[in-house]
Amino acid sequence: MQKDLLRIATRKSPLALWQAEHVRSRLEELHPGLEVQLLPMTTTGDQLLSQPLSQVGGKGLFLKELERAMLDGDADLAVHSMKDVPPVLPNRLGLVAILPRHTPEDAFVSNDYTSLDALPQGAVVGTASLRRTTQLKALRPDLEIALLRGNLQTRLRKLDEGQYAAIVLACAGLERLGLEDRIRQRLDANTMVPAVGQGALGLEARLNDPLVASLVEPLICPQTTACVTAERSLSEHLGGSCSVPIGAYATLESDTITLSGLVGRTDGSQVIKAQLSGPVEQAQALGTEVAKALVADGAQTILDELKA
Repeated sequence: MQKDLLRIATRKSPLALWQAEHVRSRLEELHPGLEVQLLPMTTTGDQLLSQPLSQVGGKGLFLKELERAMLDGDADLAVHSMKDVPPVLPNRLGLVAILPRHTPEDAFVSNDYTSLDALPQGAVVGTASLRRTTQLKALRPDLEIALLRGNLQTRLRKLDEGQYAAIVLACAGLERLGLEDRIRQRLDANTMVPAVGQGALGLEARLNDPLVASLVEPLICPQTTACVTAERSLSEHLGGSCSVPIGAYATLESDTITLSGLVGRTDGSQVIKAQLSGPVEQAQALGTEVAKALVADGAQTILDELKA
């Protein structure tokens, strides 16, 4: 059985369209005769820009309409930034491929200052991420952290308008859109633990559609899949969502995964970190073990307070 048309649901933001176009070109190159159509959509997460995601439903709001299109049979595939994908997906849907990871770090972006340390006392820094807020306040308690929502271009425009002294974005998004010159400082993963899955692209599809799974199988990166599996396992064990400041980053060397995890208070007063290593075949179990180590060090108290 062959398929000659594949429909990809995607958000309308320039970055989302770049990512979907990247997948389309790869698939059409791999499968001559296959036509891949993009179905751009505006999601709820793209519309609700005046409040933090943690207050309006979390990052799943960026997926809801795309997932509905697949469940209704109007689309076959969706392309996501893995950092936007919740640890638990709707019934009948699942991740069928995780592509090679791009740069995982966060980027310090400013028109006037060369680094986080160079910011003056009380400077206003824009971010919508509780994870970034927690780590920024731990590094620089004097900073004023202000809400920054919108697509990448919107966030840069607000910086250029002078609403913020600096903003923090993912390096991967800037580089994919050819905007790497806006990066003033790369915040390494020890200084700023990345989001779960940051820098990786994931493909979501109906689990009962083996034909689509077979088409995207050549795109799978086993190394990135193992690392992101460990990170997502940690997040799931801790009840990860936009309302919880969680960071996780795994690296793979030979057959050993090293996973670093973080949970903290958004005022930066307490940041708990844990790191463990294990065999690549036990990536999921490693995520659970690092989550348990965080809980043993006091993360559960923070998590319980956030959920209260």
